[in-house]
Amino acid sequence: MSTLEDDLRRLMGDETARLRAAPDLVDRVLRSSRRRKANRVRLSALAAAVAVAGAVVPVYRILGPDSVVSVSRPGGQVAVSELSQPGITEPPAIDDTPLPVPSETADLGDLGDGRAFGRVKVGYLPDGLRWSHWSMDRGDRYTTSWNHDGDENSFYCVQIYVYEGQAVEEVEERVQAYRDEGEGEEVAVDDRTGYLLRQGVGEDGMEGTPTIILSVGEGRRVEVMFSPVYAKEFKSAGAVDRELTRIAEGLTADG
Repeated sequence: MSTLEDDLRRLMGDETARLRAAPDLVDRVLRSSRRRKANRVRLSALAAAVAVAGAVVPVYRILGPDSVVSVSRPGGQVAVSELSQPGITEPPAIDDTPLPVPSETADLGDLGDGRAFGRVKVGYLPDGLRWSHWSMDRGDRYTTSWNHDGDENSFYCVQIYVYEGQAVEEVEERVQAYRDEGEGEEVAVDDRTGYLLRQGVGEDGMEGTPTIILSVGEGRRVEVMFSPVYAKEFKSAGAVDRELTRIAEGLTADG
């Protein structure tokens, strides 16, 4: 046991006969405080003992975030109690008001085989792919995808994103950032300009998302992406790039 606790017991023992305080007062204070950090325990117990020994006015010392020890001498008695810590307010009531249900994201409707959506038509897709029955329409940007089974809950194999109007600026800034970082390369797709790269960080050692970003007329950009998992079905990265380029070559746009 620490010397401090021995000193506290001796001090309390000298004062219990005069103040009629319980002889185990320090023990009870210390036991109730051992759950606190050691330094808070010793400081709090010392404050209690000093107050009892000196018969002073009530002394408050924080024992923890929720309570204090009050040491007083009403009528010659010594009382030790836990009180709410001054200055601590009750936590605010929990707001159980239900959150508003977000509106459903608009889609492009029934696209049939998915080869025509928005103002873009897809002339070529790798064999074995079916429209996923999923799409999203945000006005100046819209997208759809294809996978092996045509189930909207399945992972995509190929996804095409179309950007128009103000959204084109965002894509241009992203491509410029790739140029600045030395990621990807400029490519020519017939008479159109494109940018070929691997986007993002791959999973399980994969290289990221194979992507080609293509200019399709003034004020429109198209982003064609292969799932990294789907890309593993091809023999090499070069084979993936050739398939991306073929999809880009087959893209046409209205207006």
